[in-house]
Amino acid sequence: MTENKMVISVDAMGGDNSPRVVIEGLALAAKEHPDIRFIVFGDTAKVNPIFQQFPILEKVCELRHSPEMVHNEDKPSSVIRNRNTSMFMAIDAVRKGEAQAVVSAGNTGALMAISKLTLKTITKIHRPAIVSIMPHRFGKYVMLDLGANTECDAINLVEFAFMGNIVARNSLDIKRPRVALLNIGSEEMKGKEEIKQAAQMIKNSKLDMDFIGYIEPHDISNGVADVIVADGFTGNIALKSIEGTAKQLTRMIKDCIKSSILAKIGVLFMIPAMMKLKKTMDPRQYNGAMFVGLNGLSVKSHGGADAYSFSKAVGNAANLVRNNFVSTIRDEIEKVDLDELQAVLYDVY
Repeated sequence: MTENKMVISVDAMGGDNSPRVVIEGLALAAKEHPDIRFIVFGDTAKVNPIFQQFPILEKVCELRHSPEMVHNEDKPSSVIRNRNTSMFMAIDAVRKGEAQAVVSAGNTGALMAISKLTLKTITKIHRPAIVSIMPHRFGKYVMLDLGANTECDAINLVEFAFMGNIVARNSLDIKRPRVALLNIGSEEMKGKEEIKQAAQMIKNSKLDMDFIGYIEPHDISNGVADVIVADGFTGNIALKSIEGTAKQLTRMIKDCIKSSILAKIGVLFMIPAMMKLKKTMDPRQYNGAMFVGLNGLSVKSHGGADAYSFSKAVGNAANLVRNNFVSTIRDEIEKVDLDELQAVLYDVY
């Protein structure tokens, strides 16, 4: 590997259609990001035949054999300390400083557990979260947690809000992001107790944050907030609902176009607008959720990603490395007195 190049480690065996989709995705990413080098971990007997089909990868990839892999049905507790899996070895390359980020489409729970065990959580952060960037009517927004923590207390939600605020500032270039807690209503008395507690903590703290209160699910796509905060259970359901709706709309539009000759003729005049809409709504464009709050960069691709989608996850990881994402989070967290937030909670309740 060339020392002055960015290096990303890759779990070639993670995902529904690995290792083919992963290798094909790396070939696409290599074309788009010529400054990246890869360390690819996987079963060489399965990876090599596919690898040889893409000459572009020969100069930018180092293939390392891993005798085992993490399966989708594996429980995190059963694989977390198995150092022979492609997932563990890929994450460990970041810990060792051999790579600046890891990308995997494998088991989400295992990836989070191994990443947390290996890379450790940033001091002052109780739990890392899964965060992703999504499109709304007027641009993009940050949403977290998307599945790492199914149950969260008020402190966790406040930490998510703080980290999401940093992500939006650095990744979306928004000077003062609008931060909101996802809730079933906008009234102060609505929602679970931990959500109401988190809102009061933020309001009564000295955090430099533009907190706008609660946001309801139907307002997510309207650009009301730049950062949307939820526990992992709620956030994951919201994410999958949004993705499912986007796919359904695409199918409905295609069905309408096929319904009559006039519709087919009319769509000819709408091709530029339709292509723009398709690109904006395509969930593959936004693949690559990051685990925020760790002392290392770990990026999760959709398990069912195709090659194009996986390449976007790699590109997302690369952009985070270029923006020194982990060190930025760490430096800003150091400035915050999270013990004071806990004191605020006791004062309010």
